[in-house]
Amino acid sequence: MRDFFKSLKRPAGAALGAILGLSALGQPAQAASPLELNFWLSGPRYDGRLRECEAALGTITNQFWEKESTYWNSSLKITAYGAIRETAFRPWQSDSIPRRYCSADVLLSDGKMRQVHYSLIEDGGFAGFGQGVEWCVTGLDRNWAYNPGCKAARP
Repeated sequence: MRDFFKSLKRPAGAALGAILGLSALGQPAQAASPLELNFWLSGPRYDGRLRECEAALGTITNQFWEKESTYWNSSLKITAYGAIRETAFRPWQSDSIPRRYCSADVLLSDGKMRQVHYSLIEDGGFAGFGQGVEWCVTGLDRNWAYNPGCKAARP
């Protein structure tokens, strides 16, 4: 450590440092070459072709039952759907990931009617393959992932 500081006090060390500093700062910026532009930089390609709202109901039913039985030790199941409607389609900028937002009324095995809010997401499946589904049943968001009142599951 002592030798390092001594070398900086020498005029040759200071001159060498100044030359290296100026040469690093003096380089002009260059545009990317064609190889750099086209090599593995294709980016996402979204078509915006999403399934209809009814196509996700089976997935929601299975995932709801699995979540309730595994994590919450509950026997609740979704037994019926009604008033299925689309609430929004691609509500944000056109270059964002395409989503179809839907809502429906659900009848649970305990006899209560609740609402489910869900979205179909292009390339949102496992590891980006297929369409993914995110959903929330109002009043049963026990881990508060979409709190308050499933607001984060809506557009």
